[in-house]
Amino acid sequence: MNASTVPQPNWWSRNWKWFVPVLAVVMLALFAAFFAAIFAFVFGMMKSSEPYREALTRATANPQTVQALGEPIEPGYFVQGNISTQGATGEASFVIPLKGPKGSAKIYVDATQSAGLWEYKTLVVQIEGNHQRVDLLEGGDQLEGQSGL
Repeated sequence: MNASTVPQPNWWSRNWKWFVPVLAVVMLALFAAFFAAIFAFVFGMMKSSEPYREALTRATANPQTVQALGEPIEPGYFVQGNISTQGATGEASFVIPLKGPKGSAKIYVDATQSAGLWEYKTLVVQIEGNHQRVDLLEGGDQLEGQSGL
């Protein structure tokens, strides 16, 4: 048999050993990117909400929170909970982690929106480690729970 008449292997036969792992890695990367995009969208939506911004503003301006955590106070990455709005109504219930040079805390937010205005039922900073709570609602600058700050 002549060398020119021997059939050459097709592209798949020559390249499947590198193509299959590359395809698997690409599919895994696309899958991870899809979930990362959903994750970023959900957390971005929550962090851009008025209840989140208001809670963070009040907590970082509160003297008891600043004394307990030190400055600068930074929000954590993973907000737990949910927020839903429909037109001029909505509900928000979530926990915002905080950290500072002296310690960490969580802000508990429970709010409802009616006629476009948010009403806060709960807006409390729970200082971790000593179980102190700082009420961030109007006139609520007093510490609740154990004393020691």
